[in-house]
Amino acid sequence: MRALVGAVLATALAATAAAGPAAAQGRGGGEPGVFDFYVLALSWSPTYCALTGERRNDQQCEAGRNPGFVVHGLWPQYERGFPSECGAYPRSPSRPAMAEAEGVFPSEGLARHEWRQHGTCSGLDPAAYFRATRRAREAVTIPAALAKPADDLRAAPIDIARQFVAANPGLRPDMMSVTCKAGRLEEVRICLSKDLRGFTPCPEVARQNCRAGEVTVGTGR
Repeated sequence: MRALVGAVLATALAATAAAGPAAAQGRGGGEPGVFDFYVLALSWSPTYCALTGERRNDQQCEAGRNPGFVVHGLWPQYERGFPSECGAYPRSPSRPAMAEAEGVFPSEGLARHEWRQHGTCSGLDPAAYFRATRRAREAVTIPAALAKPADDLRAAPIDIARQFVAANPGLRPDMMSVTCKAGRLEEVRICLSKDLRGFTPCPEVARQNCRAGEVTVGTGR
């Protein structure tokens, strides 16, 4: 079984390397609740902090925090492309709604941004969207080796994907992607059904796999 999974992963990533990463095209607006599946985007915080967050003095980048993977967002997705800023609900969530986002996103600012950009397309109200994001995050197990590595690692994207597949029964390589930026692990994106009850195939997302042979999995400050 492991050999089969490894072969499928190798084939998927090799095809990606040949074709190049495919960035999904967004569609401004859209009908709330009308989409095919969700993407849970988990960002590797040390990469974000090294490339962007430290310049902004983001709280998640404070010395000694090193949160590892953090929720970037829960994104409604079409089979081809994705909706954005759909409207139907207030663009600024209430304080009670924001309370549902605590402990899910690394900052309130990101939670508010994700609601405006993606949550408004979910068909849920803000509080329900943040609860759905929590549920999606809890459905994914972070592999032990990637939870909080003590030292910087060098790893092939295929190996990172393989670890997620092994840690999450039902997950396959065609249901996720591993992305990179500036030679570093950037995100792991995992596709979930609309009811969040299981993983689902997502060819367009899977084609976004990192093409690098190896990436740095940094540990932050």
